[in-house]
Amino acid sequence: MNGLIGRKLGMTRLFNEDGATVPVTVIAAGACPVVQVTGSHVQLGFGVRKPKRTPKALLGHVRKAGLETTPHVLRSFPLAGEPPKPGEVVTVGIFKSGDLVKVTGVTKGRGFQGVVHRHHFGGGPETHGNTRHRKPGSIAPGTDPSRIIKGKRMPGHMGARRFTELGLRVVRVDVERNLLFVRGAVPGPMNGLLSVRKQGGPSRHD
Repeated sequence: MNGLIGRKLGMTRLFNEDGATVPVTVIAAGACPVVQVTGSHVQLGFGVRKPKRTPKALLGHVRKAGLETTPHVLRSFPLAGEPPKPGEVVTVGIFKSGDLVKVTGVTKGRGFQGVVHRHHFGGGPETHGNTRHRKPGSIAPGTDPSRIIKGKRMPGHMGARRFTELGLRVVRVDVERNLLFVRGAVPGPMNGLLSVRKQGGPSRHD
């Protein structure tokens, strides 16, 4: 296995051997039961769902793996190495200090925002009678092409989208408490769900 489901607990700092401060994000990763194994992917679960809130189809799917409780979240991970058996539990022990991981989550929702906040536009002059302080300015030529080019950066909904942070280094692994300490920040708010995977290359697809 090369991945786990977790929950973001927040940020803190650790100190390395030289006494330098290392900013880290604490992730409660696992323990994740194996729900299903297909040809190339493994389906893991995380958390516990109330029985009265669980559809019967999901109950039957989970019972095939021999699980007593229904996970709150189900996510698939690419199969790496020996395939686990349904019902087995995957913990943070699959990671070690120094591993390079990528973390996927849903960013914080910012609602409808203008171009200054959303795209870091500079805005217009603040003085000399100007009234276009936070406006985008001209958005397209006039007669030709007589339309707005696709992909033009404009005001709109900001945040609340899936994002993968690459190149994060594992600083510490606490197997007893199922905690993963990752250097740097990860997407999403506190208690947000995350997927943590070992990174095999420079792309988010590796």
